[in-house]
Amino acid sequence: MELSALINQGNQDTRSGFGAGLLELGRTNPNVVALCADLTGSLKMDAFAAEFPERFYQVGIAEANMMSMAAGMTVGGKIPFTGTFANFSTGRVYDQIRQSIAYSGKNVKICASHAGLTLGEDGATHQILEDVGMMRMLPGMVVINPCDFNQTKAATIAIAHYDGPVYLRFGRPKVPNFTPADLPFEIGKALTLRSGSDVTLLATGHLVWPALQAAEKLAAAGVNAEVINIHTIKPFDEEAVLASIQRTGCVVTAEEHQQYGGLGELTAGLLAQHLPTPLEMVAVRDSFGESGTPEDLMAKYGLNEEAIVQAAHRVLSRRG
Repeated sequence: MELSALINQGNQDTRSGFGAGLLELGRTNPNVVALCADLTGSLKMDAFAAEFPERFYQVGIAEANMMSMAAGMTVGGKIPFTGTFANFSTGRVYDQIRQSIAYSGKNVKICASHAGLTLGEDGATHQILEDVGMMRMLPGMVVINPCDFNQTKAATIAIAHYDGPVYLRFGRPKVPNFTPADLPFEIGKALTLRSGSDVTLLATGHLVWPALQAAEKLAAAGVNAEVINIHTIKPFDEEAVLASIQRTGCVVTAEEHQQYGGLGELTAGLLAQHLPTPLEMVAVRDSFGESGTPEDLMAKYGLNEEAIVQAAHRVLSRRG
């Protein structure tokens, strides 16, 4: 399918998809409550706060307290959605998440915006690139990284129906919105966006669209790439991934995250156990970010369509 046919609603930010999903949940599920650490507008939680003030809690710049409050609310049957930047949703509060939420198996939805390099000008201190690894290592924690507005909205609604802790990652920049608005979100089920026989491209979050663009460039060079949207990092859809790589014989992973602990290493571990296969990773290589525009940073750190194309050619040469 042509890429132009996939774009159905232009460019939109994924954080707005979260805000839209949260508002819909507020209207349909009276047990949903929302907590925010002084970033209501940035997390697009303002519409929920305005319509359901009795179910919205502004905790201020006290992220650790927010996580503990959310854990306590689940005891009374509430479904708390916490909201702050990804750096503050994970690194700043890891102890509270581990002890009060993951270890205790509490039904808290940790919703994290402004993840990765595409946070942009705020710089390295805010551009967390380790959060997926940190969260997926916690027993029982579901980790979701949707690709566009529609998928983020659908994921937000879906996790309210899942009983257990969830980490939902999304971002600030406007990106192509190409997922059908009526497509149900299935936790742990990868989506094949383009079929191919020469190389598998596994992409997550903001790298899904560049992977589709890369597949078009590869097609022009005679390479038939299969593109799979790994919107759920944990649980990982091992069956779908192995089936694709069995057909193609090589794989490229693409993520806005450190190469350590993310989708690439997760895939490498799966292949080492079941199907040793040439693999290339498009990810940040043991480095912090820096201040800059999202586009410039993604290019500098090799997280764009051209980097995926080059990785595909490398892995094809290794496959032989």
